[in-house]
Amino acid sequence: MITAIVMIDAATDSIAEVAQAVAELDGVSEVYSVAGDADLIAIVRVREFEQVAEVIAGRINKVPGVVDTDTHIAFRAYSRHDLEAAFSIGFDTDG
Repeated sequence: MITAIVMIDAATDSIAEVAQAVAELDGVSEVYSVAGDADLIAIVRVREFEQVAEVIAGRINKVPGVVDTDTHIAFRAYSRHDLEAAFSIGFDTDG
């Protein structure tokens, strides 16, 4: 599974509509409205690397109101559980 994090700049007057339209696209698993440099962050999950371009350039960038995108490809996922396990190696917490 390939995961891409897509920062989306949207037209100010249509952020909610852009978010809803992007969330409905095949390959997009989640869309977040955020504070910071981007208006929205979309999580794209696809099986093949070629599908990343198809979803982002072929679908997200064509949604009316999308002004710009910045895409980051995830190499590895870390969960809170994984990080806690990594930092507790060698420490005896039982006393």
